[in-house]
Amino acid sequence: MVIIGIAGGSGSGKSTFARLVMENLHEESVACIKHDSYYRPLDHLDLEERAKVNFDHPSSLDTSELVHDILRLKQGHSIYVPDYDFSRHTRADHSQEIEPPVVLIVEGILIFAEAELRDIFDIKVFIDADDDDRLMRRLLRDIHDRSRDIDNVIEQYCATVKPMHLEFVEPSKRWADIIVPGGGKNKVCLDLISRKLHMLVNREYPERLHLGKEMPNKD
Repeated sequence: MVIIGIAGGSGSGKSTFARLVMENLHEESVACIKHDSYYRPLDHLDLEERAKVNFDHPSSLDTSELVHDILRLKQGHSIYVPDYDFSRHTRADHSQEIEPPVVLIVEGILIFAEAELRDIFDIKVFIDADDDDRLMRRLLRDIHDRSRDIDNVIEQYCATVKPMHLEFVEPSKRWADIIVPGGGKNKVCLDLISRKLHMLVNREYPERLHLGKEMPNKD
């Protein structure tokens, strides 16, 4: 299994880039896991207390559980990924089953800030984007997808998102193999990374070269 980590600040375009990578690998077995799915359950707190939790600090995530699940996939076992309900700030009652893929994408703002996690990746990609662009994307996402109001989003951004970005996310860029400028739609970087993934897949599964699985010529 080939594992690629895609990191970057909140609203940088990580999900867009991950989706485009998956589309470029359409002939492969690909799965994507979000670090966000592994936020710790907060059922022991009421809703008001949950909203005060610093979700941009590494301690808010159960990274050890994610590492355990990735290693299970590498060993050939299926896993059940938690589904996090952002409107209630806790895990939902259901989960998603994922079977071992050929390529696994792991996405999250803090995945390079955790040594036990970043050491698993074959390729580490950091999506770099302008701060104003990231804030605007976060506003649109949280209002439309996570049932937040604009005042709440801006308050959270100033209180935790920006400070934690400067303390943990931005410094983690130094661990990246590739830094993608301009957000998640950088076609040049997308093509380069997609080709590299095909090379790694063919190296790990050499028998595929005899089954017509070479990367197609896009010229």
